[in-house]
This record gives sequence, structure tokens and C-alpha cells, in this order.
Amino acid sequence: MFLSLKEIKKEKFRYGLIIGMIVLIGYLIFILTSLAMGLANQNTDAINSWNINSVALNKDANTSLTQSLITNDNAKNAKLTKNEAYIGQASVVVKKSGLTKESAQFLGLKPNQFIAQNLKLSSGHKIQKTNQVVVDEQFKNDGYQLGDKIKFNSESQNYTIVGFIKNAKLNIAPVVYGNISNWKNIKNLNGPFAASAIVSKNAKFSMKDDQVKTYSISTFISKLPGYSAQNSTFTFMIAFLMIISLIVIAVFLYILTIQKIQNYAVLRAQGIPAKTLVNATISQSVILVVSGLFIATILTGITAFAMPNAVPMSFNIPILSAVGLGLILTGLLGSLIPIKIILNVDPVSVIGG
Repeated sequence: MFLSLKEIKKEKFRYGLIIGMIVLIGYLIFILTSLAMGLANQNTDAINSWNINSVALNKDANTSLTQSLITNDNAKNAKLTKNEAYIGQASVVVKKSGLTKESAQFLGLKPNQFIAQNLKLSSGHKIQKTNQVVVDEQFKNDGYQLGDKIKFNSESQNYTIVGFIKNAKLNIAPVVYGNISNWKNIKNLNGPFAASAIVSKNAKFSMKDDQVKTYSISTFISKLPGYSAQNSTFTFMIAFLMIISLIVIAVFLYILTIQKIQNYAVLRAQGIPAKTLVNATISQSVILVVSGLFIATILTGITAFAMPNAVPMSFNIPILSAVGLGLILTGLLGSLIPIKIILNVDPVSVIGG
């Protein structure tokens, strides 16, 4: 540790460049990870807030809430308890004169079932009457207020905003919670339909109906449009950046080791054990990576503070800490090549040459 610190102090500019490179890589990985988590959360925020474990959909809906319809006859075969609830889904465009139109997901609820009862509002009150709605705070940020009269699609019916709720997103669109009795009109349904789906806190919930199939919540979420592809894309991007950081650290340490090979030879000739030099190289790698990550963390914190609410980013401390630990391990792997050179250095051939 002493040797590595003394060398870094002596060669400030050289090691400063390496730390700067690690800062950029670490900062980029932290931001991409936060963006990936933010986008993933905007796909599932509403679903996660329900605390459910299974979803019953029409078997021909291809695991899609948008395509699913549960008929009244299907619903009769469901033995609902306090742990089950109906969901009626419809894609809508929310309109109010003088304000920007918003593409949203209307979710019809039964007021006496657990989802409607457990909504945690940031302001206003829960749905108490037909034609009342609770909306995601994105509407508030875009100028909508409590008491505003809004319309959906080409409907002439007015709906009143009575509450706002944080982090209510589904498929990256803000959610509008309303009464399931309004869902049929918004969806333009004329048949005997009860809901789009039945959700349950019970992982083993099932219906004795050949037209309905129950899925685990993990399966349902993985089938959300674009969800798996989006997560896979970001995962590969982060993985490639990890590999790039490994190569960058290994190359820099290799070059530095080659430049100091005569110094190492002299130290070995003086009786300094190879273990001491190896420990110095490893500690040097750790110091460089930790210093770079520390600065990258500060930059990430500043970014989190300055980032507008419109940008879907989630700065999850445990996950970002795990990413940081991964970068430290990457740095340790990058020090293996220089260590091999140190172990194989021959003082006689180097000094004599």
C-alpha cells in the first residue's frame, strides 16, 4: 500500500488520467443502470403497487392485459375473496381544453375491492362516485389540477380528477384509475364483459374455466410489450461497459508495469519479495478504481439532484452499490496481467541487458 500510494503521489498526472477514465466509465455505467431501472419501473410501477402474485386473463389474449376480456360467465366461475380484484384496462387519450393531451392507461376498479381501497394518494381523495378518477402525478406536472374536468378519446362524458398518486405508470404511460362501470363505455364494449383481468394476492389463484388462464406475476410482467427486450438491451450495454473497463484498466496497468520493469528488477535484486510488489500492484489497482468510483458517485448524486422528473431514472442505492462492487472486482481482474509480469521478472536479464 505504501509503495502504491507513494508512486501515485509522484506521478499525479499519469494516474490522474487513469482515474479520469475510470470516472467516465463508472459514471456512464451508473447513469445507464439508473436509466434502465427507471424505464423498467415505468413499465411496472402500477402493478408493483398492487402487491399481487397472479393474474387471470383470457387464454387467447397472449398474456396481454390489453387484449384480454373476462366475460360475466367467466367471472361466475371465479370464487373471489378479499384478495382478488377486477381490473378493466383501456388505452385512452386524456383531453382538457388549454392543456396538453396525455396518452394514458385507464384502469377501471371496483371501489370495494383491495386495489381501490389501498391506493396511496399524494393529494385529493379516493374514487367515491362514478365519473371520478385518480391520476398519476405526471398530469399534475403537466398542469392538471384537482377538480379538473377531463375527457377520454372522442367521448363527450366528463370525468373529474379527485386525486393524484405517485409512481402510477403502466407500459411507460401514466395511469388513470376510475370506476369499472365507466370502463365499458371507454372501451366501447357492448357485450356481457366483467373486466380485462382478475388479479390476486394469492399465487395459487385459479379459475375453473377453460377460457381463462392464470399467470404468475413474473410471467405477466415479462410479457409486457417491450419489457424484456428493453431490459436485455440495457443489461448487454452495461455488461459490455464492464468488459471495456476491464480492458482499459488492464492495458493501463500493463503499460505502467512495462515502464517500471527495471525498477521492479532492482527491487527484486535488493531482496524485496515478489509478494510485496504484487500487493503494491493490487492495492494500486484498488485505489485507482475506488477513487474513480468515488468521483463517479458524486457526479451521479449531482445528476440525480438535477435530473428533471420527466426523465425516467431510478437511483437505487443497493443496485448501484452492487454495480460499483462489480467495477472494483473488474479492476482486480485487470491487475492480473501486470502481476504475471512482476512474478516472471528476472533481475539479472533486465539489469544486465
